[in-house]
Amino acid sequence: MERIRNFCIIAHIDHGKSTLADRMLEYTKTIQVTENQVLDNMDLERERGITIKSHAIQMEYELNGTTYLLNLIDTPGHVDFSYEVSRSIAACEGALLVVDATQGVQAQTISNLYMAIDHDLEIIPVINKIDMPNAMPEEVEDEIVELIGCDRSEIIRASGRTGEGVQDILEAVIERIPAPVGDPEKPLQALIFDSIFNPFRGIITICKIVNGTIKQGDEVKFVQTDMEYTADEVGVLKMKMEPRKLLSTGEVGYIISGIKEATEVKVGDTVTHVDRPCSQAISGFQEVKPMVFAGVYPIDPADYENLRASLEKLQLNDAALTFMPESSQALGFGFRCGFLGLLHMEIVQERLGREFNTEVITTVPNVSYLVHDKLGDVTEVHNPSGLPEVTSIDYIEEPYIKANIITATEYYGPIVKLCLDKRGELVSQQYVSGNRIELHLMIPLGEIVIDFYDKLKSISKGYASFDYAIDSYKPSKLVKLDILLNGDPVDALSTLTHQDNAVALGRRMCEKLKELIPRQQFDIAIQAAIGAKIIARETVKQVRKDVLAKCYGGDVSRKRKLLEKQKKGKKRMKQIGNVSVPQNAFLAVLKLD
Repeated sequence: MERIRNFCIIAHIDHGKSTLADRMLEYTKTIQVTENQVLDNMDLERERGITIKSHAIQMEYELNGTTYLLNLIDTPGHVDFSYEVSRSIAACEGALLVVDATQGVQAQTISNLYMAIDHDLEIIPVINKIDMPNAMPEEVEDEIVELIGCDRSEIIRASGRTGEGVQDILEAVIERIPAPVGDPEKPLQALIFDSIFNPFRGIITICKIVNGTIKQGDEVKFVQTDMEYTADEVGVLKMKMEPRKLLSTGEVGYIISGIKEATEVKVGDTVTHVDRPCSQAISGFQEVKPMVFAGVYPIDPADYENLRASLEKLQLNDAALTFMPESSQALGFGFRCGFLGLLHMEIVQERLGREFNTEVITTVPNVSYLVHDKLGDVTEVHNPSGLPEVTSIDYIEEPYIKANIITATEYYGPIVKLCLDKRGELVSQQYVSGNRIELHLMIPLGEIVIDFYDKLKSISKGYASFDYAIDSYKPSKLVKLDILLNGDPVDALSTLTHQDNAVALGRRMCEKLKELIPRQQFDIAIQAAIGAKIIARETVKQVRKDVLAKCYGGDVSRKRKLLEKQKKGKKRMKQIGNVSVPQNAFLAVLKLD
């Protein structure tokens, strides 16, 4: 145990965590020199250049004649994947805090740092990308010293591209990060912090052994689900899974026990022996709190069960995803899914298509509201169609977030204007260093769900960083905006919005749908309504045949007779014809601006 070090890399998005991890793997001879981003092995991660999953890997490094086992967990940097980071931190004793020498400390850096400090992790500050021509290591060092109060001598300067400083980092990990504490003689306690679905081997659980040891063939029990299995194979994670006879206290490894049902494994659960169980489960990480809710429906209703199985398998690998069954008049049976943010929702949709061949329709995302009725009862509503009758509602509360934005002072004006347009209020502001300012705001979560992050990035030319945490619920003037097609409400397009924005939003939605809904043989009326009051209308004109083509002159009554006949047919068609809304219309409503 004295020779084991468990550590993770935390940083803001795009500060070079994965590249630095690659250099460490090369220095420890775990891999040969290859193309970048070895750990980011998902197609989506490589295409977008971001880390979506945390990745665990074991390295061996020799220092002063002793060989040390280093268990590294590379974590995502985007705010939508902060749950991955919290789980990785629970399995470590130390963390590398990586800061980009060209950008300095960003909002997500601070957020992840506080998470690591809460778990009493040893922090090693690293300034990355010092080989860049626009690097400013002195200023960034000042920011780090101000942030964590360390000595300048403790900060390591490195470059993931050239490999400079990587040796210093590995030595600092061994010297500064404590070895794991635990007792190999105690009953087995292992914390599950990730899991993978393999179609041939079943579910592979990845865990950290906190106390005791586990051998191949042991009878094990999962404490939360109370299910018992045999550990068919145990081992450690290198570039491939390497089987071992035994995993001991402090080690990070995997257990394969042939579990086929996705619901039987919960991330944060404790594994123990059947014959000598531990007295209590390890206190895992906090329960995930979804921020954004959207309906996910199969394109073909017959694929409902396939979609359920795909979501269960995906949930193993992405514990932040939550889902429950629901039905819609327009789309049939599906699931109401909870996501951590819009990027998370987009990634889940992509992964369902790529990894499970499940094509889905996603409805307009919204957040959860607390509805207080006149009898004093409170209900939590995730879906506008679940709203009680307007007459019985006393008031509605919506969730507010504490937002933390760090930006250059030149973008201060436009960013504050954007936040005020989103019904936000500025709580406080302070200068971080030089010309950088940190803003603390309170903003309704419903306002930032759709396009806030994209707008913030474009206003600040990419130089503003954003992080948020749920604060509280506050009363708000919210109304339910319905979209009607020929008088029938399309529940998948209904949204809850603030009274002041409702008319403008309704008008924009009608205009957008008019462009996207294909023309039929009858007029389609697209209306936006609040209760019984219509606030906007557009009409998709019918496709008509020229019935007067055969009339050359003659009496006008002959033409009128033909037109009346056509009009009757159109009216009858409108009664029996139904309007289908194409998938891109649901997505376009999200990108109204």
